[in-house]
Amino acid sequence: FQGQPSFFLIHVENQASPQPDFGKRMFRYFSRLYEKYDYPVYPVVVFSYDRPKIPASNTFTIGFPEFPVLQFNYRVIQLNQLNWRNFLNHSNPVATALMAKMRIEPADRPRVKAQCLRLLVTLKLDPARMQLIAGFVDTYLKLTPEEETTFTLEIGEIESQQQEQVMEIVTSWMERGIAQGLEQGRQEGRQEGRQEGRQEGRQEAAKREATIFVRLLEQRLDQTIPAFIQMELEQLSLEQVEAFGLNLLGYGAIADILDWLYSEGSLNDQQQRCVRMLAQQLGELPDSLIKTLETLITEKLQSLSSAQLGFESVADVEQWLATSA
Repeated sequence: FQGQPSFFLIHVENQASPQPDFGKRMFRYFSRLYEKYDYPVYPVVVFSYDRPKIPASNTFTIGFPEFPVLQFNYRVIQLNQLNWRNFLNHSNPVATALMAKMRIEPADRPRVKAQCLRLLVTLKLDPARMQLIAGFVDTYLKLTPEEETTFTLEIGEIESQQQEQVMEIVTSWMERGIAQGLEQGRQEGRQEGRQEGRQEGRQEAAKREATIFVRLLEQRLDQTIPAFIQMELEQLSLEQVEAFGLNLLGYGAIADILDWLYSEGSLNDQQQRCVRMLAQQLGELPDSLIKTLETLITEKLQSLSSAQLGFESVADVEQWLATSA
């Protein structure tokens, strides 16, 4: 780098929904990394939302009239601006998964799903990674019954050896769907016609999806996800769980999951989530500690998330708050 051996950091941020002042957040993360490690930082953001489709900003500026103080630039990978066809010959499992979120014409949706699976079976991944990516594609490229028919025809066009492996994946989806459909039918039968029943059904679907994501992450990380994190994930709404799943390939450690949880929702949501997770992790919290936690700002909460896995008692939390004031 710059003509000599050196170290540098690549910061990749995954963003599943449009957010005002996102550049400010990227700059804040950049500043923390640079201050902590004192290495050059290459910032990249992956935007995976479906809308809006207008190109996202890649800068954050601070300045005064006639005096520009700062222009911070970061690389933007906006999936809904990318054409899926350009990635058909990439032997990159991440690109294969993310094709499901790229710019796809409605008529091409079944073909894209079939091609994602064809590419996947050519990558010769271990079963855990293959299941992770296949689950991602199935979750974020849902097809209508008419599209499913076209999808089946597309699979029929795949070379025979690859076709057999693709059908193994599709069969596993069908078996899972049948099991979930039976459970959903029982739920809807008990609650038929009632709005609260439909809401419970959505929450049950969110809980099931969160549980699936937890199992996939445990296989990928070769670690057990702590119960307090799993319980919090299972309380998310269906939309939040889907947003969490969009970043599934980006979680390299359990701490990354905590970081996501502490950045999701409003400041009040983050504060309440902090209290719940610490109570699930450590037991009942003193009222005085709860009041303190409910006053923390976003930056402080995110710092706490980095230390949370090391907390073994309420005293550890109180000591952390005292030393980081």
